[in-house]
Amino acid sequence: MIFPEGTCTNRTCLITFKPGAFIPGVPVQPVVLRYPNRLDTITWTWQGPGALKILWLTLCQFHNQVEIEFLPVYSPSEEERKDPALYASNVRRVMAEALGVSVTDYTFEDCQLALAEGQLRLPEDTCLLEFARLVRGLGLKPEKLDRALDRHAERAGAKPGGRVTLPEFAAQLGVPVSEALEDLFSLFDEGGGGEIDLREYVVALSVVCRPSQTLDTVRLAFQMYGSRDGSIDQGALSCILRTALGVAELSVAELFHAIDQEETGKITFADFERFAETYPDFAEEYLYPDQTRFQSGAQTPPALTANGFCTDFSPENAGIGPEPLCKKLD
Repeated sequence: MIFPEGTCTNRTCLITFKPGAFIPGVPVQPVVLRYPNRLDTITWTWQGPGALKILWLTLCQFHNQVEIEFLPVYSPSEEERKDPALYASNVRRVMAEALGVSVTDYTFEDCQLALAEGQLRLPEDTCLLEFARLVRGLGLKPEKLDRALDRHAERAGAKPGGRVTLPEFAAQLGVPVSEALEDLFSLFDEGGGGEIDLREYVVALSVVCRPSQTLDTVRLAFQMYGSRDGSIDQGALSCILRTALGVAELSVAELFHAIDQEETGKITFADFERFAETYPDFAEEYLYPDQTRFQSGAQTPPALTANGFCTDFSPENAGIGPEPLCKKLD
């Protein structure tokens, strides 16, 4: 028995299936589970009540029901045999229809990214989830790209202004030019001029590879954007933080002036690190005090859903269709 989502969810939708079970290209037996209980004490996610509390609440009910439905065996087409991701997606659609729920292209890794405990927690309108999806779509696994960050940063810093064209970008990543690569490129080509700042890609990749290590990402960015003495101005800080958060607009003036206490018009990574250690919640105060962020374990517990226990992390209008690409700097 294989659980293709690879994690527990709140059962409001089906997230992206992992392709492992579909790589052999053989028929599969889809099975769906339903828990038609008045009070849902079965559902468990990594946020909300713990497993012991869920168990206790389940035992407190007079009886608990579970329905197991075996759907017709799904035999893959020739196209699906060649494309495990397509095979997985089509099986997921069949199972979602049987359950009467929607689907979402979010993955377990996306949830980890959105809920990571770092000083720069992602806002809800971030483009970095789309960025991570496109990176994985190119066959590049963020968890394995961590070791290549310094190499990418060195190459980006060597480029005048960090600007590269699409073919140069493809060569940098070691992949052919494709529609998926063009979509990834367009996230950073805010002006539509056919060039992107490679440094922005490296910053975004660093966040995706190590979402909870804020200072490591900022240190890497200072190395690329800094002058000979390692300092950056307010404009560079704005670009770094907008990219790290995946947003189009972000005011950093107050934050920059708070760090630049000597009013030199420049700050170093040492200045930023010292400020971040003194004010660990600087992002909430200076960057997005009025913006909605993904709920994280360090914040106020999120609102309960209709079942009374498990938080709803599913996106609005999930399953209606793919969201249009959002450029980082529209």
